[in-house]
Amino acid sequence: MKKKDNPGLGMAIPKRVRIAGMTFYLRKGQVIGRESATHEKRSNTLPQFVQRQKMRHTTMLWKMLRFCNPMFTERRTAYQNFASLANQLPAIYVPDDGSMNQSSFLMPGIPVSDGILTMVKQELGEVGGRPALITDLKKSDRTYHTKLRLYTAVQTIENNVLPRVRFSMREVSWWDMTEVEGHLALVGEEFADEMKGWALVKVMDDRCSRQTIVTRCTLFEQYTTEEALEVAADSYGGLTETPYLSPR
Repeated sequence: MKKKDNPGLGMAIPKRVRIAGMTFYLRKGQVIGRESATHEKRSNTLPQFVQRQKMRHTTMLWKMLRFCNPMFTERRTAYQNFASLANQLPAIYVPDDGSMNQSSFLMPGIPVSDGILTMVKQELGEVGGRPALITDLKKSDRTYHTKLRLYTAVQTIENNVLPRVRFSMREVSWWDMTEVEGHLALVGEEFADEMKGWALVKVMDDRCSRQTIVTRCTLFEQYTTEEALEVAADSYGGLTETPYLSPR
């Protein structure tokens, strides 16, 4: 193919080249870009579809979480760090009907931080008959330089149709915690809410612990089934390869 020199770019390029869905070509010495038109159907095998659904949900979760200034310090960017952890969550299958593409779901294991400090083990339970977030922290862990951040996730249904998770963060005092059998817990009626989840993060200067959400919320489960996969895949035009589904 004959090539022309483009002084503006300081390099030789073909008359026409396609990159990432765009076609670039020369016109009167200038490089013009246009969106490529193609009628070629994109491959959509089961593994590809599962990964795309995971990434869709990861992106939606991050759009909500990033406003809380979460600490992810173990990769080049906070989003890369979050995405590498969130990719381990179960796939959420939602149909391609417009509004559901913006959905996000509260589930156990959503990462809210990643760092080098020791992880705080935590679970939902009761202390003295009251709902509580029980941790493995002890009084001896309490230091002047160690701060605690409580991340709260709330499952909402916007406009009665769109599930979304909203996140918030607040600092809590060591003195807000109750000792139970040698461990510290946050006690309050909020910890009985089945549409909420929590993660307590330990912070020292620019270091933090890796923590994920604990929750009783189960709304997400109906979007992880084989039936949900089939409905979602059909809405995207079906799978390139038919997945093996266990007998009902």
